[in-house]
Amino acid sequence: MQSKKVTAWGRRGVLGLGAGMALARPALAAWPDRPVRFIVPLAAGGSVDLLTRQVAERLQPRLGAPVVVENRGGAAGNIGIDLVARAAPDGYTALVASDVLTVNPALQTVTWDARRNFVPSVLLCRAPQVLVAHPSLGVRDFGGLLAEAEQRGGRLNIASPGNASSGHLAGALMQVMTRRRWTHVPYRGGGPAVSDVLAGHVDALWVTAAPVVPHIRSSALVPLAVSTRERARALPEVPTMAELGYPDFEVTNWEGVLFPAGTAAEVVAEMNRACNAVLEEPALRARLEEVGFEPVGGPPEALAELIDNNLRRWARLIRETGIRAD
Repeated sequence: MQSKKVTAWGRRGVLGLGAGMALARPALAAWPDRPVRFIVPLAAGGSVDLLTRQVAERLQPRLGAPVVVENRGGAAGNIGIDLVARAAPDGYTALVASDVLTVNPALQTVTWDARRNFVPSVLLCRAPQVLVAHPSLGVRDFGGLLAEAEQRGGRLNIASPGNASSGHLAGALMQVMTRRRWTHVPYRGGGPAVSDVLAGHVDALWVTAAPVVPHIRSSALVPLAVSTRERARALPEVPTMAELGYPDFEVTNWEGVLFPAGTAAEVVAEMNRACNAVLEEPALRARLEEVGFEPVGGPPEALAELIDNNLRRWARLIRETGIRAD
């Protein structure tokens, strides 16, 4: 049969996948007949890589062919993203994308277009950023932090895992919305940033939930807010920024699967079906939630909407604040 092709998503490109999902299995007798590559555009060992390997391992029995994870890091993720953008749209190469897909175009010239060169298949998971403070700062809630920032007049230090990281974006968005000033302290990774806030070398930190949850539970750090619209499952007692009076505040770490534009809609839909089934497995859900990720799944439109919204949001924020990558 002649496969329907997806060349870009927009609204029309993704909405057609719903009907294709119902017919996907009988139409895909020949796919996959060899290994499918998941390209991770980041170095091995990070959270995106570990998540991808957990999912890939469980996809093989559902797809009937191996899913091989390849790390193609470099140039802040652009090398791996470009590889998939240029790959044949035959269903055997997919991108496991994260925040860099929507942040990088606002920071530098890239060789790919997040909308035109890819078609989304499934949003795998998301994770909140958490704002934490060292107990010596003497604040117990978000309002106390804002009062401290006002009193210090820019001398408050709020760290992030690095320039243009999700933590940096969260802090910059908070600065715009609260109209307060402080000093941003960028680190080279979440590990050193967490170590220094634990030691009291910086006052506060925006960082992904996983590395700070144990320190919050031991009272070594004070949680002040989470960046997602809903409270984090791992930290149900911590309010969202929306609850604190900033309804438009949202910064979400996410991972999702996309194929090169032109991939058959049946292939995109079958991968969506298989990933959704994997994300329902209790053992995987427990593993993800242990490290601060929340399984999502759902239709391709969920990933398309997230990417569209983030492309607009980060372009505007980076333009307004002058954020630059390292």
